[in-house]
Amino acid sequence: LKDANVDKTISDLMKHNIMLEDYGGDVMWTECSAKTGEGIDDLLESILLTTEMMELKAPVNINGEGIVIESKKDSRKGTIVTILMQRGKLVKSDSVVCGATYGHIRKIEDERGNEINELNPADVGVLYGLNKVPKAGDILNKVDDEKKARQISAERRNIRREREKFQTKTNLDNLFQRIKEDQMSEIKLIVKADTDGSVEALCDSFQKLSTEEIAVNIIRKAVGGINEADVNMASASDAIIIGFHVRAGTSAKKLAEDEKVEIKLYQIIYEAIEEIESAMTGMLKPKFVEKYLGTAVVKQAFRIKGIGTIAGVAVEKGVVRNEGVVRIYRNDIIIHEGKLSSLKHYSEEVKELKAGTEGGIGIENFNDIKTADIIENYIIEEVKRKLK
Repeated sequence: LKDANVDKTISDLMKHNIMLEDYGGDVMWTECSAKTGEGIDDLLESILLTTEMMELKAPVNINGEGIVIESKKDSRKGTIVTILMQRGKLVKSDSVVCGATYGHIRKIEDERGNEINELNPADVGVLYGLNKVPKAGDILNKVDDEKKARQISAERRNIRREREKFQTKTNLDNLFQRIKEDQMSEIKLIVKADTDGSVEALCDSFQKLSTEEIAVNIIRKAVGGINEADVNMASASDAIIIGFHVRAGTSAKKLAEDEKVEIKLYQIIYEAIEEIESAMTGMLKPKFVEKYLGTAVVKQAFRIKGIGTIAGVAVEKGVVRNEGVVRIYRNDIIIHEGKLSSLKHYSEEVKELKAGTEGGIGIENFNDIKTADIIENYIIEEVKRKLK
């Protein structure tokens, strides 16, 4: 960095009684840059040397234990969990419990994607086989058998349900007015996203918006699409549902309309944070919003040489137009966003397909279309926001 000042950093450390080697102390240090890569090899060598000197050890002959670094749901592979082993050993076929989830390890990969048979202390590995997506930071433990894993998981789920019992409704447009009138002392949010890392990043940013007068309270956070359980909790708790790279199922949308629960969907994290912050301070600005046009379901995918993949679709709701934006969902999780390259009814190029009709759709720069994928069509409109 241009304003990096190594001498000042060393001086500041010494003011806090952190004495470095070469300056009369015993704290090892390395001058390096993550941006340029300069000194990184020296840093790694210093870490290894320090580790040898400390004689760091972990027990191996005990049930394996690790911490979740990242987790997500894949439509084909199921739950994928990346862990850092801390003690013991994990092998394929072990029964494990992780937070409120459990499973039977059916596959282990190393950090390079190579299949391996076991994980030992300090190893980073990817596990397949858990029933649901755990949270980043959850501890994964080997247990005697799957029955024990199910029992522990059920007990932990019950504890979480008790913590999630809230009572009290809110939307972004009336949020500031309610705060100003002292009608509320906290904003309750339900956060759903495509990966656990995104969930944690959003929740951490939202909670940093809390002030002395108003607190941001995350009453539920999870990976996956927005479902009826989320809407029911939001209705009972007067919460707003925040979705990132996910969507709400049809039944969840209908329930949200009936219960007057607001669902806000975002594709960019900072837009979600800015909108909540603006609502809290009464500064909702005119903005561009998405206008839903229609939904189509992929019935069959065709690979055409020189063109790419064409999706044979049935339009189930509204219209699909050869304009705006399309998003493709698989198991309620967004897998692609882009524009149409073609829209046909039989062999004829058309501007739109209406509900009840079938046609062919090509997506710009995207060929991974699968049967049963959902294609939603939007246009972008400018809407002036007003507080109620």
